[in-house]
Amino acid sequence: MDPAPGVLEERQVRAMFDRIAGVYDRMNRVMTVGLDREWRRRAADLARVGPGDRALDVATGTGDLALELARRVGPEGEVVGSDFSEEMLERARAKDAGERVRFEWGNALALPYDANRFDAATVGFGARNFSDLPRGVAEMARVVRPGGRVVILEITTPQRPPLSWFYAAWFDRLVPALGRVAGDPDAYAYLPSSVRRFPGPRELAATMAGCGLTDVRWIVTAGGIIALHSGTVAG
Repeated sequence: MDPAPGVLEERQVRAMFDRIAGVYDRMNRVMTVGLDREWRRRAADLARVGPGDRALDVATGTGDLALELARRVGPEGEVVGSDFSEEMLERARAKDAGERVRFEWGNALALPYDANRFDAATVGFGARNFSDLPRGVAEMARVVRPGGRVVILEITTPQRPPLSWFYAAWFDRLVPALGRVAGDPDAYAYLPSSVRRFPGPRELAATMAGCGLTDVRWIVTAGGIIALHSGTVAG
């Protein structure tokens, strides 16, 4: 029996990101008209880390959000970027000429870090790829100290026209077409399906609260296409 649309097994997700690692950044810039950088900056702001703090970026991909966090914690701080795609990690390391971030292999559903290890944990455009979302969020909360922050940046589905019409045309037609140009139509057909099945902002907030996070809040921006969630680890 085939999996539901937008759902892939863990090994398939890893293989997909290994395949598209070389075009990942270019595709992000094209699909978001370069705004993905600003959204990552806002996610880093919500993490509320400063000089000397320790931060973890889960499903770090090519490392852009981890590098944003590194700018905030400074040379006296520590940032770890974790991902289970070695090809993505190689590109992240290539960006980090100053070695400000430690990029290392890790599975988001079983993070290889002690409890209370970090001051904040983030994930940017990766949570919808968790095969078990509550488990992934709970793992992020586990490795953050009481009072620390968990931040999730993700694509969401606008509900009101005319943006909902534009969104449907962009994700259902243009994104798969871009994927064909990039040489991996399957990966970029998966993207809109994964967004459609991902919980909306209110439902994601409920999942975060169910994982023990308090003061869970969210911001919907870019006309309803992007949601940034944050929560505090209970003491």
